Amino acid sequence: MTDATTPALAVEDLSVSYRVRGGERQVVHGVSFTIGRGEAYGLVGESGCGKSTIAYATVGYLARNGQISGGRIEVAGRDLTHLSGDELRHLRAGAVSMVYQDPGRALNPSLKIGRQMAEVYEPLGLGRREALSRAAEMLQRVRIADPRRVLDRYPHQLSGGMQQRVCIAMALAINPALLILDEPTTGLDATVEAEVLDLVRQLRAEFNTAILCISHNLGVIATLCERVGVLYAGTMVEEGTAAELFAAPRHPYTVGLLRCLPQRGRRKDQGPLDTIPGFLPAADLRIDGCVFADRCALARDLCRTTPPPLFDLGDGRRSRCHFWQEAPDLPRTEPALPTPAPVAADAPPLLGVEHLSKTFHMKGHSLKAVHDVSLQLKAGETLGLVGESGSGKTTFARLLLGLVAPDQEGSLQLDGKPLPGLLDRRSAAEGKALQIVFQNPDSALNRAHAVRRIIGRAIGKLAGLFGAARDERLLELTRAVRLPDRTLGTKPRQLSGGLKQRVAIARAFAGEPRLVVCDEPTSALDVSVQSAILNLFVELQAKRQVSYIFISHDLGVVRFLADRIAVLYLGRLMEVGPAEQVFSGPQHPYTEALLSAVPSIDGRRATRIRLSGEIPSASDPPKGCVFHTRCARKIGRICETEEPPLADAGPGHVIHCHIPVEELARLQAAAAQESAASS
Repeated sequence: MTDATTPALAVEDLSVSYRVRGGERQVVHGVSFTIGRGEAYGLVGESGCGKSTIAYATVGYLARNGQISGGRIEVAGRDLTHLSGDELRHLRAGAVSMVYQDPGRALNPSLKIGRQMAEVYEPLGLGRREALSRAAEMLQRVRIADPRRVLDRYPHQLSGGMQQRVCIAMALAINPALLILDEPTTGLDATVEAEVLDLVRQLRAEFNTAILCISHNLGVIATLCERVGVLYAGTMVEEGTAAELFAAPRHPYTVGLLRCLPQRGRRKDQGPLDTIPGFLPAADLRIDGCVFADRCALARDLCRTTPPPLFDLGDGRRSRCHFWQEAPDLPRTEPALPTPAPVAADAPPLLGVEHLSKTFHMKGHSLKAVHDVSLQLKAGETLGLVGESGSGKTTFARLLLGLVAPDQEGSLQLDGKPLPGLLDRRSAAEGKALQIVFQNPDSALNRAHAVRRIIGRAIGKLAGLFGAARDERLLELTRAVRLPDRTLGTKPRQLSGGLKQRVAIARAFAGEPRLVVCDEPTSALDVSVQSAILNLFVELQAKRQVSYIFISHDLGVVRFLADRIAVLYLGRLMEVGPAEQVFSGPQHPYTEALLSAVPSIDGRRATRIRLSGEIPSASDPPKGCVFHTRCARKIGRICETEEPPLADAGPGHVIHCHIPVEELARLQAAAAQESAASS
């Protein structure tokens, strides 16, 4: 029996090791923390620091070669380390649940949602009909308006946000004492992310469920969690309340992580982002002193010879640093990078897009993924492309690259000359002028080939260089993206996420591209790796005058890198303008809603503008303004019947909206004042 004072999770002096090549490799070292009933606790740190290992150990899901080599884990008062297989399965069925990073992979694509959710209730002894009834009730509790319709659909027929709601509903169906969220919002756009976080907070209060949240998105952790633990190389280096830890960190590693973020309003012309030099130590490396010493600007002889204890700073604050008082004054590590040259106002366009559309024809109906888009991009300029999933961003990118053919009425120009719509009709020079960096380097790189062959093949194909000339070009590229020479003989599976993304960037630059499309290139990366990749993009742009179309859900990253912003909704441009003007306003109501959803580590956020319902189907878009069905500032029937005009909001800044620009500015200023007063 347990009572309300028993922690939902108690981790005491936990050590986890893996058996690799006949030896034991310890990856978690004496970690301790507790999560009270109804409390939310966040674990942060770089990939490879042990966050997911601790989560999997908590539910007994370690790989076959993994084992808890020391300490204990108690869930709702029961010690997992002493449970039999049947007892552990019983505990999972009633006390602990997990929501994974990718809901599309967590759900079985061959089974309807109803069948999958019914399986959750079968261990409770419910019949199929009652199980489906309970499943519908649970979907309603996670704010799905038509649960019966969703139960009859397959996962691929649902949006990413809807899939994540289904996973949360399944996890909460057993009313667990502990809910583990492993990167629950990675890949979700800002509005869906905000809705998922709101939902988790509401359900947490309703069920009194404790939460262990693992995320590299520090804004998500600050929004959701009361307390935070910072892991480095399998060691807890700092712990405290989210508010205090993010406002006044007391470990050099935490300070470094926070400085890597593109802070509110930071732009590339204001200098590069901070980075954390070096890499995580190998798991089998014996370290006599502090695990962070080799990367720490405060490190002294004491740090390299004596492991620091976890100092108790009072009020629940703990820091594993000999010199924790000096951590806030850690010397900055901004790399020396060239400053990007400003794009001349009268510079000719590198890329011209005129009335570009793309219609897909499927099963007797048409779906217009991109509709009448016109814009220009200059050499050395970055265009940030933002909008929810399903807004047409990726289809637009594929049109530019010639991977899908545009509708006949649209046209593309490169340097003012017509650019064929399909890649196989473009010349070799036109083909290599436009390249892409994908979101997931794992799926973009051939895992069977070494880095040398992956990049070398691209150099031969795009630049026409072979033999010694190819090898010289390969070294030039890999050093430009700061890939160590030793990685050339390794395969992608042997590299970290950041190194793999550098390989993908080097391959994209193999043929001296004029324009690189970056499709969510940093969304799966830690903030420390993200800052290095963003600095790399800036450096390459400054040196090579390359242009970028940067697609991202992270609006802080977009604001740092982009010169101009284009906002897409249902394949239509809602707003285009200089980045600072778009972010400072006035904005289209859709842009305003996107910006209001962005989480922040300082706790400041504009009053949420909630978008009602799901994004409409592109096969049957609303009449008039396509955004009117979800717009919080809809002014009447004109929005339902007439397409909005193109309004001039300043130099190079246009907004498609029926509300006059002056009125938008007044409404948004009033909303900002109200938000400031309430906070």
